[in-house]
Amino acid sequence: MDQSETPTDAAVAVGPGTGAIVRDDVVVSVCTTCRAGDATSTVGPTLLGALREAFAADGEPARVRAVQCLSVCKRPVTVAVSGPDRYTFLFGDLDLERGVPALASFVSAYRTANYGLVPWRARAEVLRKGTVARIPPAIWSPEDGEPPK
Repeated sequence: MDQSETPTDAAVAVGPGTGAIVRDDVVVSVCTTCRAGDATSTVGPTLLGALREAFAADGEPARVRAVQCLSVCKRPVTVAVSGPDRYTFLFGDLDLERGVPALASFVSAYRTANYGLVPWRARAEVLRKGTVARIPPAIWSPEDGEPPK
């Protein structure tokens, strides 16, 4: 990393198998305080670990980070996918079995989509049903409110 750069300039991930630091602009934030339906055990850390493994195995660098709360407590586990100048997506009701592969596929599409705007039909069913919010990028603010083309 150049000395003028800091880790806050962009998300940083370890390149698979190389140990090299690579820059990446996709950040997957996983709530680690989400509780399971029984309200006694946290399930976020398990999903966090599974997502880190999945992205490392796929060779898709993304910064997968733990966050303490995304304030969607009634829809655990909650995950946000964000990037500079892109939409931020917030998903809830995720589990390991369906959530991990769905998020891996979503992040791949998110990387190439204009403004990160992955079409609803292109998302896995668990993400279509689990969408909590789609927040437009701060740089984009058209008068008509329509998504960018």
